This record gives sequence, structure tokens and C-alpha cells, in this order.
Amino acid sequence: MINHAFDRWCKDIEKRPVLAMISSVLVVTLVSGIGFFWHLGSIGLIDETEPLFAEASRQMLVRGDWITPFFNNETRFDKPALIYWCQAIAYQVFGVNEWAVRLPSALAATAVVGFCFYVLQWYVAKQNIYQDGNHNQTGAFSHASRRWMVASLGAALIALSPEMIVWARAGVSDMLLSFCMVSALLCFFLGYVNEEESCRSREISNDISNVLSPLSPGIFPSKWYTAFYILIGGAILTKGPVGIVLPGLIIGIFLLYVGKFKQVLQEIRLFIGLLIIALVSLPWYVLVTWRNGWNFINDFFGYHNVERFTAVVNRHSAPWYFYFLVVLLGFAPYAVYLPSAILRKNRDRKTNLNINFWQRKYWLSQPRIQQFSLFILAWFFGVFGFFTIAVTKLPSYVLPLMPAVGILIALLFNDLIAQDKSDRISTVPGFRLSAWANVIFVAAIGFTSFYVPRLFGEDSAAPNFKQLLQQSNLTEIGGIIWLAAAVILAILLKKKMWLSLFGVNLVAFCLFLFFVLTPAQYLMDSERQMPLRQLSAIAVQNQRPNEELMMVGFKKPSIAFYTQRPINYIRSSEVAGEYIQNQAAKTTQQSVIVFAQPKKFAEMGLQVTDYKILGDRGAYQVIRVPLK
Repeated sequence: MINHAFDRWCKDIEKRPVLAMISSVLVVTLVSGIGFFWHLGSIGLIDETEPLFAEASRQMLVRGDWITPFFNNETRFDKPALIYWCQAIAYQVFGVNEWAVRLPSALAATAVVGFCFYVLQWYVAKQNIYQDGNHNQTGAFSHASRRWMVASLGAALIALSPEMIVWARAGVSDMLLSFCMVSALLCFFLGYVNEEESCRSREISNDISNVLSPLSPGIFPSKWYTAFYILIGGAILTKGPVGIVLPGLIIGIFLLYVGKFKQVLQEIRLFIGLLIIALVSLPWYVLVTWRNGWNFINDFFGYHNVERFTAVVNRHSAPWYFYFLVVLLGFAPYAVYLPSAILRKNRDRKTNLNINFWQRKYWLSQPRIQQFSLFILAWFFGVFGFFTIAVTKLPSYVLPLMPAVGILIALLFNDLIAQDKSDRISTVPGFRLSAWANVIFVAAIGFTSFYVPRLFGEDSAAPNFKQLLQQSNLTEIGGIIWLAAAVILAILLKKKMWLSLFGVNLVAFCLFLFFVLTPAQYLMDSERQMPLRQLSAIAVQNQRPNEELMMVGFKKPSIAFYTQRPINYIRSSEVAGEYIQNQAAKTTQQSVIVFAQPKKFAEMGLQVTDYKILGDRGAYQVIRVPLK
């Protein structure tokens, strides 16, 4: 009865484009609001990386220099300028605050979810027409229902996954890069399908049998290919050469596999496309090189691009299996269905055969719309393989493949609902095994949650966090949520209610996000970051004209952001002590303000009578040291 009511509603949507658009926006807004915007600016910036971007963007706004990024009065060439521009614009509109810092990332993540939603519903609709030639009902749900169910599930899986949530709520460049890269890949595939359909339409309309060329009229690429090129330019302007290398690798692998490389190379108007990419991305690179010369070239291209791929940078090394764990945990708890989604078979309605992705001979002759799952697989394996080979490894590097994981699992769901209940998993290899793995994985998360406080070592920056976490009972609440979910999943499996498994996972994750992760985040912020914000405010209130601010023994860029002052960072306590003695001999300053842990003052050669404590918060103190 519920299925019939849902079908009627979906058919109404099909007949009313405005209602379809409103419903789509509501779905994307709901899942993105929960995942990306809920309490977005409620905690302070998290050291080490986030304040570097936040302060560089603030300095760009203050200096009025939109070409050369600065942090702490030094050039910062880690990343190109697009993320700084976005954050600086957000500052102008909403003021300098944490919400504005993170807004570009949250909007970029929402755009990713929205575009994936659009492409999924487009694909299911196209596939239904191609396979059946009509909209007659198959399986338990009508085509209209499948279209919106698959798109909604895909959007929810992507938005409510840990990796997407973490980087959508971080004021760094990773999510903006993912938006440009993911959107570019999807635009390419839309253009790829559109070219074939346009060619077929021209053949029919002209009734000329020898019109076989895929080339579209004119010298310019189609609208989707043009959008692809613009987004590639944006990716280069967000993170550098990887913005074109990685999508180029993915598309090259895909086109070679389906035997369309030369054909598509002609239809995409590569020369014009490269000009579009250059117009979008090169002006900033030319200007920043003109201003900074080899300092920019060596730092940006040499250190932050070539060395990161060929050598370990900033001790960010990891074993070869690192990204297997990142995908498993970064897309938890849904990642257990990924093997089944990768191995899913494509049903050929003409021959009634199930085709695997490695049966290349079959795919060579298929219409382009039928190659969608192959394209997503090339996307997933391209990103995964590229960064597995790279020597420097970070969890954020594989962020662009997370939407591909969500799409693959949504396509698996599409196969499930296309079948009658009795035949639902017979054509989906390994689904029953994945479902039981889901139960085991969720139960393991539940049991582990009870022991999380014991896994934490001593943290000098937040010495009381472990004790407060134990007292909060948050880990016990998390354990109960996941163990209850495991029990419900097992019951549903016994009753063969396969489709409900995805909903239980999503609900359990939302409960975990609301009642465990968010309170734990506030707890961590109160112990680790809030003391630094409070001491920054104390330093600004007490700072005298031309009085230097120093940070000794630790490096927390958030102090530079919250004081909005230059900070002299000195790692060694002994060197800091010598620096203060030298300043006393040669400067006109009367004193300096020092941020440090209390034990560092004695290491600097200071006695208790040599300084005045201005503030004491958490593990840190801020003091004034007279120089005269």
C-alpha cells in the first residue's frame, strides 16, 4: 500500500516539472543541511591547517592583494588562489568568523550532492527508456519511483558519509577541489552521451545513411564539454596540476577501455577546450609568477606538487593499504556494499545476459548511456590508484572518489528495486554477504565505541579530554546506537527486507552524528581550541603598541587568526630565551608577550619573577616578559 502511494506521488512529480524541481531541492537541502550546515560555525578553527587558510584569506582581504597569498606576513604558496578568493568574499558578506571560513566548503559539498542527485535521476530515466522503450512498471516499483528513490539514496549516502562531512565542515581547499573535479567528470559524461544522441538525431532528421561522424556542428565544444573545461580550469586554480592530471587520467582510462579515445578526442574540441582552461586558470599563475618569480615556482610546483607525489612531505607517509582503510571508514557504514557494487552485473535486455565490467568486448558495442557504471568505476579506480602510488598520503587526497562510491552503491540499489521481491538479490553478486558484513561491521563499531576512551593516549594540548569523554557517556550512547542498528539489520536480513538495510544505516548514522559526534566535537573544542581563542583575546586586550607576540614550543596558526597579529614562532625554548636576551639589548620594546606551556618558561631561563602571567587556560599560558 505504501509502495502504491509512493508510486502515485512519483508519477505526479514526473508530470509536473516544477514539483520535480522543488522535491529535488528539498532532498538535497535536507541531507546537505544535516551533513554540512548543522552547527557549521559553532566551534573554533581547528589547528593546524584550517587557520592557515582562514588567516591567508583574511590577509588577502585586508591587504587588498588578491594575487599573492600571505600568512603571518609571509607568502603562502601551498595552494592556488581560488579558495582564498571564496573565503575572502564570504568575509566581506558575513564578516570574519568561523562560519564564513567554512561556507565555501559547505556550499561546494552541497553542489556535489545536488549534481550527483541530478545525474542519477537522469541516468535512471534514460536507462529505463533505452531498455524498455516505455515507462511500464517492472519489479516492485515503477520507473518513476525508481528514478527518485535511486537519486535520493545516492544523495543521502554521499552527504551523510564521514569523509564528506569532515571536509565540508573544514575551511580548506579539499572540498572545493572535489566539487570542481567531480562536477567536471559528470559534465564530461553528460557531454559524452549528448554527442551520441545529437549525432543520432541529425541522422534521423537528415535521413542520410552516411552521416556517421560524431562531430557536432561548429568549432566550439557542446555546452557540457564547455562546462567540463571551465571546471577543470577551476580545479587547477584550486590545487594545481592535479586538477587536470587526475580527471585526464580517469577519462583516458575510460575511453581507451570502451574504444572511443580517437572519436571523443575529435568531438571534445581539445584545442578550444585547452584555451578555455587556460583562460580560466592561467592569468593568476602568470601574475603570481610575475610578482614572485622562482620563489613561487620552486615552492608551489617543486615542493607542493612534485615532491608530494615522489617523496614523503611533512611526515605524511602510510602503508600501501592506507586508502583501503580510508574508504572503509570514510564511507562508513555503507562502504561494505562497495565490493558488491563493483561486481554488479549489467543486464542486457536483448540477450537477457548478465555482463561483468571486465567483459570489454561487450562494452565496445554498447550505447554510451549504458557505459555509465564503467565510467564511475574508472573514476573510482583512477583516483584510488593514483594516490596509492603517490608517496605522500593523506585521507583528504581520496575525497574526490567518495561521490563515486555513493553513485556505485546507488546503482546497486537500482538493481535491487528493479526486481521482484522473490528475485531481488539473485542478480546482485555478493549482496547477501555484503549485508551480513554490514551487520558485523556495525556491531564492531558498537563494541569498539565502549572502549574508545581507552584508545586515547595522553595529549599535552588537551590533558583533560580523555577524562571528560569518559564522564560524558558519549561513547556508551554511540555503542548503544550501533549495536541496536546491528540487531535491526540482522532481523531485516532474516525477513529478507533487503531495501530497508540502507535506511537503517542512514538513520543510525544520523543519530550518531546528532547525539555523539557533535557533542564530542564541542567537548574537544572546549579542551583543545577554546583555550587558545581565550588566550588570544587576552593577548590582544593587553598588548601595548609595537609589543611583539611570540609562540614558543608549539605552532598553532589559530593564534595568528584570532589575534589578527603577526606571531613570531620559535620552536626551541633555548633559542627563544636567547632571542629575548638579544631583544633586550638591541630593541626599543619594553616587553614581549609569549604564548607557551608553563614548563617552557623555565627552559627559556626565566624565573617566576621575570614575567607576569596575563592568562592561564588549559595547557597554555600567556605572559609578558619585560625587556628593560
